[in-house]
Amino acid sequence: MTSTNQNYIAFLRGINVGGHHKLPMADLKIELESLGLKNITTLLNSGNIIFESDIAINPELENKISTHLEKSFGFPIPTIIRKAELILQLFNNNPFKNVKLTKDIRLYVSFLRENHKSELKLPWKSPDESYEILEHTDKAILSILDLSISKTPKAMETLEKFYGKDITTRNWNTIERIAKKLTPIK
Repeated sequence: MTSTNQNYIAFLRGINVGGHHKLPMADLKIELESLGLKNITTLLNSGNIIFESDIAINPELENKISTHLEKSFGFPIPTIIRKAELILQLFNNNPFKNVKLTKDIRLYVSFLRENHKSELKLPWKSPDESYEILEHTDKAILSILDLSISKTPKAMETLEKFYGKDITTRNWNTIERIAKKLTPIK
């Protein structure tokens, strides 16, 4: 049986945010290489890692990476992994193409570790209409935040309330940057 490398994206939660849980990308790369991951590229300083592996994506791989990083850096680093193909598909589908952008509009993709079912009827808007959850599809939640309505949004609290804490969120601009770094697997 021949194994071939697949491209993946690992999203780490809660690193280099507000001066807390500082994690240099060069150190992160060394630790991931020690786990056998290959061709590692970090993007931005917020825990977006493109890598290759012949290990199939599964919860054990996410846990292995998370546990290793916690031992190496001394704080929990929840990890969610997606196949590069899924990120490219999300990018190419452009789920926000009909959203009117202004300087106050933020577009987000939140990734769930498990496909958590919620009773929430979508699309859903917060009572003050500053936050909208558009769609929940394939362990991803698409949402919009309007900072012109609320300067102190509680978007993550809302997501965790409806979908649990095994979640990490990225701005759509980050997803676009990741997609532009990827080359489709043939």
